[in-house]
Amino acid sequence: MTRILIAGGGVFGAAAALELQQRGAQAHLFDPGPLPHPQASSTDISKAIRMDYGADLFYTGLMEAAFAGWERWNREWERPLYHNTGVQILAREPIQPGGFEFESFHALMARGYPLERLGQVEMARRFPVWQPGFFQDGYFNPQAGWVESGEVVRVLIHMGATAGVKVHSGQTVRTWLWDGKRVTGLVTDPGGEIQGDYVVLAAGAWTPGLHPELRDRMWPTAQDLFHFRVPEPRRFQPPNFSVWTGDIARTGWYGFPAKNDGTLKIANHGAGRRIQPGGEVKVAPESLPRFRRFLREALPEIARADCIFARVCFYADTFDGDFWIDHDPVRPGLLVASGGSGHAFKFAPLLGEIVADVLERRENPFAGRFAWRQLGQQKTEDARYEGAPSGPGCRLVRPQRRIDGHGFFEMD
Repeated sequence: MTRILIAGGGVFGAAAALELQQRGAQAHLFDPGPLPHPQASSTDISKAIRMDYGADLFYTGLMEAAFAGWERWNREWERPLYHNTGVQILAREPIQPGGFEFESFHALMARGYPLERLGQVEMARRFPVWQPGFFQDGYFNPQAGWVESGEVVRVLIHMGATAGVKVHSGQTVRTWLWDGKRVTGLVTDPGGEIQGDYVVLAAGAWTPGLHPELRDRMWPTAQDLFHFRVPEPRRFQPPNFSVWTGDIARTGWYGFPAKNDGTLKIANHGAGRRIQPGGEVKVAPESLPRFRRFLREALPEIARADCIFARVCFYADTFDGDFWIDHDPVRPGLLVASGGSGHAFKFAPLLGEIVADVLERRENPFAGRFAWRQLGQQKTEDARYEGAPSGPGCRLVRPQRRIDGHGFFEMD
């Protein structure tokens, strides 16, 4: 039986472990814990599920396939964790060709989706909690929603353990083993040396620390987010409110409907802060005032709502916004499955299959976009606000070079 050691218990690692175990391998999942890890991007009460990707039809098609997976999981699991509320894609100014909202709207309409255009009058009627006139244009896409992300990770890990995955929570991966020809295992603390046939590096924002040669193409980015307590939850729930993006490609703002206890999450899909995960990382002191300013302008009804929770979510950002799922071209036995760049969780039902297919060198219709590549012109996912110009994608290059030394790299 093939023994596969997976470093990282986030959505990439948990989904890959389950899929590989079901295919007949013996998967071992290592994570410092607790699971879900408090700083991992997989954690928290919600992640947005949308197929709105501007003109990037690759991710639109990937999400179309993922929706079928979310529906299947909802049927199979004890209770549904994906909630279809639709999404409001809103803009401060009339949408124009080349903009994220315009390109998303026309791409999805061309694929036959029944989108509802939202001008100011219709927006005020459908979603009255928004400050009148703050958003001028946009649309509503009924096929979208949110998922209980932390619970999804817990369920995937539980399913994996039930299927036979060996879960090693409380073990921190320090490096991999190298015999001069291939990667042969991991070194963990505690635990020491552990042998395996393959190592899958799925450590999220910790990945560049374990694989320093990727640091020019992948880095950890801290994103601050907040939960507020709204006094009248029903006003901020469907049909009055849904998942939303607020001029996201120019501001980064997005959020969710309120839970029944009044918890309302707001976040920013923006540039974030390039700092290392681990230890006690706090939200930036300027973040809450910035969120409050947005609330005063856009949702004044809750501008003074109590802030009940704040956390730092760490993205594993790649230079081009695409995920990184491929064999290391010069280290046989090592596969990297990371680089979620703040938008991977929605594809959870497909990630395990993609990782397993790549590991087994099977054809997969989506895997080519995530192949090993050299640094190219920087860009991001179309909805990501970076404050820098975007450009075309990068070219794929398979570098050919020797490895010197023993191949050990310590996590930062």
